[in-house]
Amino acid sequence: MISREQELEQLKRLNDSNQFEFLVMYGRRRVGKTTILQEFSRNHDVIFYSAQEKNDSLNLHDFSKTLQLHFDKQFIAPFPSWEDALTYITDKSTGRKTTLIIDEFPFMAGPNPSIKSMLQHEIDHHWSNRNLFLILCGSSVSFMLNDIMGYESPLYGRATSSMEVLPFDYLDSARFFPDYSPEEKLIAYGILGGIPRYLKEFSDEHSIQENIETRILENGAFLSDEPQMFLRMELREPNVYNSILEAVSRGYNKISKIADCIREDRGKCGKYISTLQTIRLIEKQVPCGEPETGEKTIYSLTDNFYRFWYRHIFTNKSYYELLGAPDAATEIMENISDFMGLAFENICKQYLIRQAKLKKLPFTPAYIGKWWGNNPVIRAQDDVDLLALDKKKTEGIFCECKFTNRPMPMEEYDDLITATQAFPENMKKHLLFISKNGFTAPVKKRADEEGAILMTAKDLFDDTRVKISKT
Repeated sequence: MISREQELEQLKRLNDSNQFEFLVMYGRRRVGKTTILQEFSRNHDVIFYSAQEKNDSLNLHDFSKTLQLHFDKQFIAPFPSWEDALTYITDKSTGRKTTLIIDEFPFMAGPNPSIKSMLQHEIDHHWSNRNLFLILCGSSVSFMLNDIMGYESPLYGRATSSMEVLPFDYLDSARFFPDYSPEEKLIAYGILGGIPRYLKEFSDEHSIQENIETRILENGAFLSDEPQMFLRMELREPNVYNSILEAVSRGYNKISKIADCIREDRGKCGKYISTLQTIRLIEKQVPCGEPETGEKTIYSLTDNFYRFWYRHIFTNKSYYELLGAPDAATEIMENISDFMGLAFENICKQYLIRQAKLKKLPFTPAYIGKWWGNNPVIRAQDDVDLLALDKKKTEGIFCECKFTNRPMPMEEYDDLITATQAFPENMKKHLLFISKNGFTAPVKKRADEEGAILMTAKDLFDDTRVKISKT
Protein backbone atom coordinates (compact mmCIF):
# COMPACT_ATOMS: atom_id res chain seq x y z
CA MET A 1 0.00 0.00 0.00
CA ILE A 2 1.40 3.39 -1.04
CA SER A 3 1.68 6.32 1.39
CA ARG A 4 -1.30 5.98 3.72
CA GLU A 5 0.75 5.55 6.88
CA GLN A 6 -0.74 8.62 8.57
CA GLU A 7 -4.33 7.50 7.99
CA LEU A 8 -3.61 3.96 9.20
CA GLU A 9 -1.87 5.31 12.30
CA GLN A 10 -4.93 7.41 13.16
CA LEU A 11 -7.21 4.37 12.79
CA LYS A 12 -4.89 2.29 14.97
CA ARG A 13 -4.74 4.99 17.66
CA LEU A 14 -8.51 5.28 17.83
CA ASN A 15 -8.92 1.51 17.82
CA ASP A 16 -6.47 1.16 20.71
CA SER A 17 -8.48 3.59 22.80
CA ASN A 18 -10.34 2.08 25.76
CA GLN A 19 -13.34 4.36 25.33
CA PHE A 20 -16.01 5.08 22.74
CA GLU A 21 -14.65 6.49 19.48
CA PHE A 22 -16.64 7.62 16.46
CA LEU A 23 -14.77 8.50 13.27
CA VAL A 24 -16.41 10.15 10.26
CA MET A 25 -14.29 9.31 7.22
CA TYR A 26 -14.93 10.90 3.85
CA GLY A 27 -13.31 11.78 0.55
CA ARG A 28 -14.21 11.88 -3.11
CA ARG A 29 -14.73 8.69 -5.10
CA ARG A 30 -11.66 6.72 -6.22
CA VAL A 31 -9.42 8.36 -3.60
CA GLY A 32 -8.76 5.08 -1.77
CA LYS A 33 -10.92 5.16 1.39
CA THR A 34 -12.05 1.55 1.10
CA THR A 35 -8.47 0.42 0.45
CA ILE A 36 -7.36 2.10 3.69
CA LEU A 37 -10.19 0.45 5.65
CA GLN A 38 -9.43 -2.94 4.13
CA GLU A 39 -5.75 -2.61 5.01
CA PHE A 40 -6.66 -1.66 8.57
CA SER A 41 -9.09 -4.58 8.82
CA ARG A 42 -6.44 -7.12 7.86
CA ASN A 43 -4.66 -6.52 11.15
CA HIS A 44 -7.63 -5.90 13.45
CA ASP A 45 -10.77 -7.72 14.50
CA VAL A 46 -13.52 -5.63 12.92
CA ILE A 47 -17.06 -5.82 11.63
CA PHE A 48 -16.82 -4.51 8.08
CA TYR A 49 -20.06 -3.77 6.25
CA SER A 50 -20.09 -2.10 2.85
CA ALA A 51 -23.52 -0.65 2.06
CA GLN A 52 -24.74 -0.86 -1.51
CA GLU A 53 -27.07 1.14 -3.70
CA LYS A 54 -30.17 -0.96 -3.11
CA ASN A 55 -33.36 -0.78 -1.11
CA ASP A 56 -33.54 -0.57 2.67
CA SER A 57 -34.68 -4.14 3.35
CA LEU A 58 -31.85 -5.66 1.31
CA ASN A 59 -29.25 -3.54 3.10
CA LEU A 60 -30.75 -4.59 6.44
CA HIS A 61 -30.59 -8.23 5.34
CA ASP A 62 -26.91 -7.98 4.41
CA PHE A 63 -26.05 -5.96 7.52
CA SER A 64 -27.77 -8.58 9.71
CA LYS A 65 -25.82 -11.36 8.05
CA THR A 66 -22.51 -9.53 8.56
CA LEU A 67 -23.23 -8.98 12.28
CA GLN A 68 -24.36 -12.53 13.00
CA LEU A 69 -21.46 -14.13 11.17
CA HIS A 70 -19.06 -11.97 13.16
CA PHE A 71 -20.54 -12.57 16.61
CA ASP A 72 -22.18 -16.00 16.29
CA LYS A 73 -20.38 -17.50 13.28
CA GLN A 74 -23.70 -18.28 11.61
CA PHE A 75 -26.56 -16.45 9.92
CA ILE A 76 -30.04 -17.39 11.08
CA ALA A 77 -32.33 -14.65 9.74
CA PRO A 78 -32.35 -10.90 9.15
CA PHE A 79 -33.35 -8.68 12.06
CA PRO A 80 -36.91 -7.35 11.90
CA SER A 81 -35.67 -3.76 12.06
CA TRP A 82 -32.57 -1.57 12.22
CA GLU A 83 -33.30 -0.93 15.89
CA ASP A 84 -33.04 -4.67 16.53
CA ALA A 85 -29.74 -4.84 14.62
CA LEU A 86 -28.23 -2.00 16.66
CA THR A 87 -29.53 -3.49 19.92
CA TYR A 88 -27.87 -6.77 18.94
CA ILE A 89 -24.53 -4.91 18.63
CA THR A 90 -25.08 -3.35 22.05
CA ASP A 91 -25.81 -6.71 23.66
CA LYS A 92 -22.89 -8.46 22.00
CA SER A 93 -20.34 -5.71 22.71
CA THR A 94 -20.63 -5.97 26.49
CA GLY A 95 -17.18 -6.57 27.96
CA ARG A 96 -15.37 -6.80 24.63
CA LYS A 97 -13.74 -4.46 22.14
CA THR A 98 -16.01 -3.89 19.15
CA THR A 99 -15.00 -2.09 15.97
CA LEU A 100 -17.79 -1.45 13.47
CA ILE A 101 -17.02 -0.09 10.01
CA ILE A 102 -19.86 0.94 7.72
CA ASP A 103 -18.45 1.82 4.32
CA GLU A 104 -20.52 3.94 1.89
CA PHE A 105 -22.87 4.89 4.71
CA PRO A 106 -24.89 7.25 2.42
CA PHE A 107 -26.19 4.15 0.58
CA MET A 108 -27.62 2.94 3.89
CA ALA A 109 -28.92 6.22 5.28
CA GLY A 110 -30.13 7.62 1.97
CA PRO A 111 -33.11 5.25 1.53
CA ASN A 112 -33.78 5.33 5.30
CA PRO A 113 -32.75 8.66 6.91
CA SER A 114 -34.10 7.51 10.28
CA ILE A 115 -31.01 5.28 10.66
CA LYS A 116 -29.11 8.40 11.73
CA SER A 117 -31.52 8.97 14.61
CA MET A 118 -31.35 5.31 15.61
CA LEU A 119 -27.55 5.50 15.73
CA GLN A 120 -27.75 8.70 17.76
CA HIS A 121 -30.05 7.00 20.28
CA GLU A 122 -27.79 3.97 20.59
CA ILE A 123 -24.69 6.15 21.01
CA ASP A 124 -26.28 8.38 23.63
CA HIS A 125 -27.85 5.60 25.70
CA HIS A 126 -25.41 2.71 25.33
CA TRP A 127 -22.31 3.06 23.16
CA SER A 128 -20.89 6.27 24.66
CA ASN A 129 -19.69 4.34 27.72
CA ARG A 130 -18.56 1.22 25.82
CA ASN A 131 -15.20 0.22 24.36
CA LEU A 132 -16.66 0.57 20.87
CA PHE A 133 -15.12 2.12 17.76
CA LEU A 134 -17.60 3.21 15.08
CA ILE A 135 -16.45 4.28 11.63
CA LEU A 136 -18.90 5.77 9.15
CA CYS A 137 -17.34 6.23 5.72
CA GLY A 138 -18.75 7.82 2.58
CA SER A 139 -17.81 9.14 -0.85
CA SER A 140 -20.55 11.76 -0.95
CA VAL A 141 -18.60 14.57 0.68
CA SER A 142 -21.64 16.85 0.96
CA PHE A 143 -23.66 14.09 2.67
CA MET A 144 -20.93 13.31 5.18
CA LEU A 145 -20.35 16.97 6.00
CA ASN A 146 -24.00 18.03 6.19
CA ASP A 147 -26.03 14.91 7.04
CA ILE A 148 -23.54 13.40 9.48
CA MET A 149 -21.51 16.26 10.93
CA GLY A 150 -23.86 19.14 10.11
CA TYR A 151 -25.63 21.10 12.83
CA GLU A 152 -29.08 19.77 11.87
CA SER A 153 -27.98 16.13 11.80
CA PRO A 154 -29.07 13.81 14.64
CA LEU A 155 -25.42 12.72 14.83
CA TYR A 156 -24.12 16.27 15.24
CA GLY A 157 -21.54 16.45 18.03
CA ARG A 158 -21.28 12.67 18.45
CA ALA A 159 -18.18 12.13 16.30
CA THR A 160 -14.94 12.11 18.26
CA SER A 161 -12.76 12.37 15.11
CA SER A 162 -12.98 13.01 11.39
CA MET A 163 -10.74 12.12 8.48
CA GLU A 164 -10.81 13.52 4.98
CA VAL A 165 -8.86 11.19 2.70
CA LEU A 166 -7.06 13.43 0.22
CA PRO A 167 -5.47 12.65 -3.15
CA PHE A 168 -1.75 11.92 -3.21
CA ASP A 169 0.69 14.75 -3.86
CA TYR A 170 3.17 14.59 -6.73
CA LEU A 171 5.83 12.86 -4.60
CA ASP A 172 3.61 9.98 -3.48
CA SER A 173 2.06 9.72 -6.95
CA ALA A 174 5.55 9.24 -8.39
CA ARG A 175 5.85 5.99 -6.44
CA PHE A 176 3.39 4.43 -8.90
CA PHE A 177 6.01 4.92 -11.66
CA PRO A 178 9.44 3.93 -10.33
CA ASP A 179 10.91 3.47 -13.82
CA TYR A 180 9.91 6.89 -15.14
CA SER A 181 12.36 9.79 -15.24
CA PRO A 182 11.65 12.78 -12.94
CA GLU A 183 10.15 14.68 -15.88
CA GLU A 184 7.89 11.75 -16.82
CA LYS A 185 6.75 11.39 -13.20
CA LEU A 186 5.77 15.05 -13.13
CA ILE A 187 3.89 14.79 -16.43
CA ALA A 188 2.04 11.67 -15.26
CA TYR A 189 0.96 13.55 -12.13
CA GLY A 190 0.06 16.63 -14.19
CA ILE A 191 -2.27 14.50 -16.31
CA LEU A 192 -3.70 12.10 -13.71
CA GLY A 193 -3.52 14.04 -10.46
CA GLY A 194 -3.29 12.16 -7.16
CA ILE A 195 -6.31 9.82 -7.34
CA PRO A 196 -4.95 6.27 -6.83
CA ARG A 197 -7.49 4.67 -9.16
CA TYR A 198 -6.40 6.96 -11.98
CA LEU A 199 -2.71 6.49 -11.29
CA LYS A 200 -3.09 2.71 -11.54
CA GLU A 201 -4.31 3.08 -15.13
CA PHE A 202 -0.90 4.24 -16.39
CA SER A 203 2.09 1.90 -16.58
CA ASP A 204 5.73 2.98 -16.58
CA GLU A 205 6.39 0.10 -18.98
CA HIS A 206 4.92 2.39 -21.64
CA SER A 207 5.60 6.00 -22.57
CA ILE A 208 3.30 8.82 -21.44
CA GLN A 209 2.08 9.14 -25.01
CA GLU A 210 1.28 5.43 -25.28
CA ASN A 211 -0.61 5.58 -21.99
CA ILE A 212 -2.66 8.56 -23.18
CA GLU A 213 -3.48 6.67 -26.37
CA THR A 214 -4.54 3.36 -24.80
CA ARG A 215 -5.73 4.35 -21.31
CA ILE A 216 -7.58 7.61 -22.08
CA LEU A 217 -8.32 8.02 -25.79
CA GLU A 218 -9.34 4.51 -26.82
CA ASN A 219 -13.08 3.80 -26.72
CA GLY A 220 -14.00 1.81 -23.64
CA ALA A 221 -10.93 2.80 -21.63
CA PHE A 222 -11.76 3.46 -17.97
CA LEU A 223 -10.44 7.03 -18.08
CA SER A 224 -12.12 7.89 -21.39
CA ASP A 225 -15.41 8.83 -19.74
CA GLU A 226 -14.63 8.78 -16.01
CA PRO A 227 -15.42 12.48 -15.28
CA GLN A 228 -18.84 12.10 -16.91
CA MET A 229 -19.60 9.01 -14.86
CA PHE A 230 -18.50 10.78 -11.68
CA LEU A 231 -20.78 13.77 -12.31
CA ARG A 232 -23.76 11.56 -13.10
CA MET A 233 -23.30 9.71 -9.79
CA GLU A 234 -22.74 12.83 -7.69
CA LEU A 235 -24.90 15.58 -9.17
CA ARG A 236 -28.17 16.51 -10.73
CA GLU A 237 -28.06 18.57 -13.93
CA PRO A 238 -24.61 17.31 -14.99
CA ASN A 239 -24.88 19.33 -18.21
CA VAL A 240 -24.58 22.63 -16.35
CA TYR A 241 -21.67 21.35 -14.27
CA ASN A 242 -20.00 20.09 -17.45
CA SER A 243 -20.24 23.56 -18.92
CA ILE A 244 -18.76 25.18 -15.82
CA LEU A 245 -15.86 22.74 -15.63
CA GLU A 246 -15.10 23.20 -19.32
CA ALA A 247 -15.19 27.00 -18.95
CA VAL A 248 -12.80 26.94 -15.98
CA SER A 249 -10.45 24.54 -17.79
CA ARG A 250 -10.32 27.04 -20.67
CA GLY A 251 -9.27 29.89 -18.40
CA TYR A 252 -12.59 31.52 -17.44
CA ASN A 253 -11.87 31.88 -13.74
CA LYS A 254 -14.24 34.55 -12.35
CA ILE A 255 -17.94 33.96 -11.69
CA SER A 256 -18.91 36.76 -14.04
CA LYS A 257 -16.81 35.35 -16.88
CA ILE A 258 -17.90 31.76 -16.22
CA ALA A 259 -21.57 32.82 -16.19
CA ASP A 260 -21.20 34.77 -19.43
CA CYS A 261 -19.36 31.85 -21.06
CA ILE A 262 -22.05 29.28 -20.23
CA ARG A 263 -24.92 31.80 -20.53
CA GLU A 264 -26.32 31.26 -17.07
CA ASP A 265 -27.41 33.69 -14.34
CA ARG A 266 -24.49 34.68 -12.11
CA GLY A 267 -26.33 33.84 -8.89
CA LYS A 268 -27.25 30.40 -10.17
CA CYS A 269 -23.73 29.88 -11.46
CA GLY A 270 -22.35 30.75 -8.00
CA LYS A 271 -24.49 28.03 -6.40
CA TYR A 272 -23.25 25.42 -8.87
CA ILE A 273 -19.65 26.46 -8.22
CA SER A 274 -20.25 26.15 -4.48
CA THR A 275 -21.39 22.55 -5.03
CA LEU A 276 -18.29 21.82 -7.11
CA GLN A 277 -16.19 23.19 -4.25
CA THR A 278 -17.93 20.85 -1.81
CA ILE A 279 -17.11 17.78 -3.89
CA ARG A 280 -13.51 19.01 -4.25
CA LEU A 281 -13.44 19.66 -8.00
CA ILE A 282 -13.10 23.45 -7.86
CA GLU A 283 -11.25 25.68 -5.42
CA LYS A 284 -11.42 29.37 -4.65
CA GLN A 285 -8.22 31.40 -4.90
CA VAL A 286 -7.15 34.91 -3.94
CA PRO A 287 -3.72 36.53 -4.34
CA CYS A 288 -1.32 35.18 -1.72
CA GLY A 289 -1.53 37.16 1.52
CA GLU A 290 -4.75 38.98 0.63
CA PRO A 291 -8.23 38.64 2.25
CA GLU A 292 -10.51 35.80 1.15
CA THR A 293 -13.10 38.28 -0.12
CA GLY A 294 -12.84 40.81 -2.88
CA GLU A 295 -12.91 41.30 -6.62
CA LYS A 296 -9.67 39.38 -7.15
CA THR A 297 -11.29 36.02 -6.30
CA ILE A 298 -10.85 33.40 -9.00
CA TYR A 299 -11.70 29.70 -9.33
CA SER A 300 -9.61 26.82 -10.63
CA LEU A 301 -9.91 23.06 -11.03
CA THR A 302 -8.34 21.16 -8.14
CA ASP A 303 -8.07 17.85 -9.99
CA ASN A 304 -5.38 17.56 -12.66
CA PHE A 305 -7.18 14.82 -14.57
CA TYR A 306 -10.38 16.83 -14.81
CA ARG A 307 -8.43 19.82 -16.10
CA PHE A 308 -6.73 17.56 -18.66
CA TRP A 309 -9.96 15.80 -19.63
CA TYR A 310 -12.07 18.95 -20.04
CA ARG A 311 -9.30 20.78 -21.87
CA HIS A 312 -8.54 17.96 -24.31
CA ILE A 313 -11.06 15.10 -24.38
CA PHE A 314 -14.38 16.84 -23.67
CA THR A 315 -13.66 19.75 -26.02
CA ASN A 316 -12.17 17.71 -28.87
CA LYS A 317 -14.06 14.41 -28.64
CA SER A 318 -15.42 14.40 -32.20
CA TYR A 319 -12.16 15.70 -33.65
CA TYR A 320 -10.08 13.08 -31.83
CA GLU A 321 -12.40 10.31 -33.02
CA LEU A 322 -11.76 11.38 -36.61
CA LEU A 323 -8.04 11.87 -35.99
CA GLY A 324 -7.62 8.51 -34.29
CA ALA A 325 -6.13 7.76 -30.87
CA PRO A 326 -2.44 7.48 -31.97
CA ASP A 327 -2.41 10.86 -33.77
CA ALA A 328 -4.51 12.51 -31.07
CA ALA A 329 -2.04 11.37 -28.40
CA THR A 330 0.81 12.75 -30.51
CA GLU A 331 -0.95 16.12 -30.80
CA ILE A 332 -1.58 16.26 -27.05
CA MET A 333 2.06 15.51 -26.25
CA GLU A 334 3.25 18.22 -28.65
CA ASN A 335 1.52 20.77 -26.40
CA ILE A 336 2.08 19.10 -23.03
CA SER A 337 4.52 21.74 -21.77
CA ASP A 338 1.87 24.43 -22.17
CA PHE A 339 -0.72 22.28 -20.39
CA MET A 340 1.69 21.51 -17.55
CA GLY A 341 2.15 25.17 -16.57
CA LEU A 342 -0.54 25.31 -13.87
CA ALA A 343 0.11 21.76 -12.69
CA PHE A 344 3.81 22.54 -12.33
CA GLU A 345 3.08 25.61 -10.21
CA ASN A 346 1.00 23.42 -7.91
CA ILE A 347 3.79 20.82 -7.77
CA CYS A 348 6.26 23.53 -6.74
CA LYS A 349 3.78 24.69 -4.09
CA GLN A 350 3.59 21.14 -2.72
CA TYR A 351 7.39 21.05 -2.64
CA LEU A 352 7.60 24.26 -0.60
CA ILE A 353 4.90 23.04 1.79
CA ARG A 354 6.83 19.82 2.35
CA GLN A 355 10.04 21.75 2.94
CA ALA A 356 8.23 23.99 5.43
CA LYS A 357 7.01 20.94 7.36
CA LEU A 358 10.57 19.62 7.41
CA LYS A 359 11.72 23.01 8.81
CA LYS A 360 13.98 23.52 5.80
CA LEU A 361 12.83 27.01 4.82
CA PRO A 362 14.13 30.30 6.26
CA PHE A 363 10.74 30.78 7.95
CA THR A 364 7.42 28.99 8.36
CA PRO A 365 5.01 30.39 5.74
CA ALA A 366 1.66 31.71 6.95
CA TYR A 367 0.56 32.31 3.37
CA ILE A 368 1.53 30.39 0.25
CA GLY A 369 0.14 30.50 -3.27
CA LYS A 370 0.06 32.46 -6.49
CA TRP A 371 0.05 36.28 -6.38
CA TRP A 372 -1.31 38.72 -8.91
CA GLY A 373 -2.05 42.41 -8.78
CA ASN A 374 -0.86 45.89 -9.67
CA ASN A 375 2.87 46.60 -9.75
CA PRO A 376 3.33 50.36 -9.19
CA VAL A 377 6.91 50.24 -10.49
CA ILE A 378 5.85 49.20 -13.99
CA ARG A 379 2.33 50.66 -13.66
CA ALA A 380 0.79 47.44 -14.89
CA GLN A 381 -0.60 44.13 -13.72
CA ASP A 382 2.01 41.62 -12.61
CA ASP A 383 2.14 38.17 -11.04
CA VAL A 384 4.35 35.76 -9.12
CA ASP A 385 3.97 32.04 -9.91
CA LEU A 386 4.47 31.08 -6.28
CA LEU A 387 4.85 33.26 -3.21
CA ALA A 388 5.38 32.29 0.43
CA LEU A 389 5.05 34.94 3.16
CA ASP A 390 5.71 34.89 6.88
CA LYS A 391 2.96 35.76 9.36
CA LYS A 392 3.92 39.45 9.54
CA LYS A 393 4.51 39.69 5.77
CA THR A 394 8.01 40.99 6.37
CA GLU A 395 9.76 38.10 4.62
CA GLY A 396 8.93 36.23 1.45
CA ILE A 397 10.06 33.54 -0.97
CA PHE A 398 9.43 34.53 -4.59
CA CYS A 399 9.37 31.58 -6.96
CA GLU A 400 9.32 31.34 -10.75
CA CYS A 401 8.11 27.95 -12.07
CA LYS A 402 8.83 27.02 -15.69
CA PHE A 403 7.94 23.75 -17.43
CA THR A 404 9.42 24.50 -20.85
CA ASN A 405 11.63 22.59 -23.26
CA ARG A 406 14.42 25.20 -23.15
CA PRO A 407 16.69 26.38 -20.36
CA MET A 408 15.26 29.37 -18.51
CA PRO A 409 16.65 32.61 -20.02
CA MET A 410 17.63 35.85 -18.29
CA GLU A 411 14.33 37.49 -19.28
CA GLU A 412 12.46 35.20 -16.86
CA TYR A 413 14.94 36.03 -14.10
CA ASP A 414 14.40 39.75 -14.70
CA ASP A 415 10.62 39.31 -14.69
CA LEU A 416 10.69 37.88 -11.19
CA ILE A 417 13.00 40.66 -9.96
CA THR A 418 10.52 43.18 -11.35
CA ALA A 419 7.58 41.43 -9.66
CA THR A 420 9.31 41.61 -6.27
CA GLN A 421 9.30 45.40 -6.59
CA ALA A 422 5.52 45.38 -6.09
CA PHE A 423 6.26 44.53 -2.45
CA PRO A 424 7.75 46.76 0.29
CA GLU A 425 11.42 47.61 -0.24
CA ASN A 426 12.30 46.64 3.33
CA MET A 427 10.82 43.14 2.98
CA LYS A 428 13.41 40.37 3.23
CA LYS A 429 13.12 38.68 -0.16
CA HIS A 430 14.42 35.30 -1.32
CA LEU A 431 14.52 34.17 -4.95
CA LEU A 432 13.80 30.62 -6.08
CA PHE A 433 13.69 29.49 -9.72
CA ILE A 434 12.43 26.01 -10.64
CA SER A 435 12.88 25.10 -14.29
CA LYS A 436 12.25 21.68 -15.78
CA ASN A 437 14.97 22.08 -18.38
CA GLY A 438 17.59 23.95 -16.40
CA PHE A 439 19.02 27.42 -16.94
CA THR A 440 21.21 29.34 -19.36
CA ALA A 441 24.81 30.01 -18.36
CA PRO A 442 24.19 33.75 -17.69
CA VAL A 443 21.31 32.88 -15.34
CA LYS A 444 23.49 30.41 -13.44
CA LYS A 445 26.24 33.02 -13.06
CA ARG A 446 23.88 35.73 -11.86
CA ALA A 447 22.06 33.41 -9.45
CA ASP A 448 25.39 32.43 -7.93
CA GLU A 449 26.36 36.07 -7.48
CA GLU A 450 23.01 37.11 -5.98
CA GLY A 451 22.36 34.06 -3.83
CA ALA A 452 19.25 32.90 -5.70
CA ILE A 453 18.39 29.19 -5.72
CA LEU A 454 18.08 27.28 -9.00
CA MET A 455 16.29 23.93 -9.13
CA THR A 456 15.38 21.43 -11.84
CA ALA A 457 12.72 18.72 -12.08
CA LYS A 458 15.11 16.22 -10.54
CA ASP A 459 15.61 18.43 -7.47
CA LEU A 460 11.89 18.26 -6.65
CA PHE A 461 12.46 14.65 -5.62
CA ASP A 462 15.33 15.54 -3.28
CA ASP A 463 14.70 16.74 0.29
CA THR A 464 18.13 18.35 0.64
CA ARG A 465 17.90 21.55 2.66
CA VAL A 466 16.90 24.59 0.61
CA LYS A 467 19.36 27.38 1.41
CA ILE A 468 17.74 30.61 0.31
CA SER A 469 19.63 33.85 0.77
CA LYS A 470 18.53 37.46 0.81
CA THR A 471 18.57 39.18 -2.59
